[in-house]
Amino acid sequence: MAATPYFILSPNLILSIIGMFHGADETIPTPAENWKEATVDVVIPAFNEEKNIILCLSSLINQTLKPKRIILIDDGSHDNTLLYAQEFAKTIGFEITVIKRDHSIGKTPTIKRQAREFDSDVEFILDADTYLESSNYIEKTVQELYQAVGIASVCGVVVPLRDSDRESMIQTVPVQSFLKRFPNANLRQKQDFFHRLMRKMSNVYRDSLYIFLQKFVYKGQMFFFGSITNPVGCAVAYRRKYIKDLFDQYEPILGDDLTNSEDIFIGFALLKHGYRNVQLSDVYARSQEPEAEKLPGQIYMWSSSFFQSCYYFDELVRSPVKSFRSYLHHRKTTKEMGEAIHNMRKIQEPYRQQFGDSVTMQYGRPMGWVIFVSLIEKTFFPATLLVMILLKLWWALGLTLVIETAISVTLLTSVSPKGEGFSYFWKGIFATPMRYASIMFDLYTMGRFATDIWITRNKGWRK
Repeated sequence: MAATPYFILSPNLILSIIGMFHGADETIPTPAENWKEATVDVVIPAFNEEKNIILCLSSLINQTLKPKRIILIDDGSHDNTLLYAQEFAKTIGFEITVIKRDHSIGKTPTIKRQAREFDSDVEFILDADTYLESSNYIEKTVQELYQAVGIASVCGVVVPLRDSDRESMIQTVPVQSFLKRFPNANLRQKQDFFHRLMRKMSNVYRDSLYIFLQKFVYKGQMFFFGSITNPVGCAVAYRRKYIKDLFDQYEPILGDDLTNSEDIFIGFALLKHGYRNVQLSDVYARSQEPEAEKLPGQIYMWSSSFFQSCYYFDELVRSPVKSFRSYLHHRKTTKEMGEAIHNMRKIQEPYRQQFGDSVTMQYGRPMGWVIFVSLIEKTFFPATLLVMILLKLWWALGLTLVIETAISVTLLTSVSPKGEGFSYFWKGIFATPMRYASIMFDLYTMGRFATDIWITRNKGWRK
């Protein structure tokens, strides 16, 4: 999810604020392709998801755009994931294509294989622990995907799956019909006090983080650059051909060992080629979050993948140092023929840019600024806090915490859903210690990344 750090006072915040004032590209798109003619495969990678797979599949029943195929990839599960999925499909007359593996190979190779083995126009990746809350989620993302040839991925807003959401899904008619046939199937998470508390803590923290990132930071990036750094990978529509071409390019070099989180690597690779990753703000999905005691593992996965992707796509990261050259090139081409070409162009596209890795190598990409400042933040902020602690600069540290928390909570409250400002005020307060713990945990992530690069030279990074 988050390729930006959890510290609110940051250059990324400034970029997003500028984006808000700048506004979106007002070019009216005239797509060359009709999104209604696009075929869609929903691909569901699953590993030991017996508690979630029924809810995931049930959220596809009422989607306004019906996929051509629903492909369940059982990646070597040891529980009832496959059985429940097949029996649920029979119960409601739902057709699914099942691919069963004897052992797990990971999510990244799964996306690659399905991009090659099937022929639909859109590869919609839906994690087995995620359900589509908006009935038009697939339709809206596919429609947006075909607004421009430069759009390679589209996702909606992803928020935590709460116990109350799970209970509501369990009570729906399709799920109850399944439970009549399998009354012993347990679709609920552990209900003892400890696990309920851990889920509540995790959901409050993640809810405040996700809302701020997606409703403010990413929204500003969308206005300014027409893209975010990477799609939110648990419910995202990709142009299948673009993904196939991406893996055809990088597999000979890296094999299946790309990074610890496939969506960040894919997002960076698409940006390097000149494509865009779009997030819609009016469709929602809910995803099961790790309980609080397991959050460090997921934070490591995301943060390490960000560093790994920066390592692989260093030309993209160094876009700011190429900005003057890019400015001169843009000014020259615009002055000589840009306006004439624009007026003659029948197919209009917002945020239009040249495609190709060679362009990135020479001139960089606008989104490279976001990645560059994100890298600075993820290294500078944890190191600064550590120095304050080691030097016992308690007054400076305390002042930083107070000011940063006040600003973060104020901003979170301002972008919260209508009527929920008071709730998000307290969520922001509660989430602050966990945010700072996450920032400091990045020191460990940086240490492991440095070890991989310069000591062990172990780049077997894969999800």
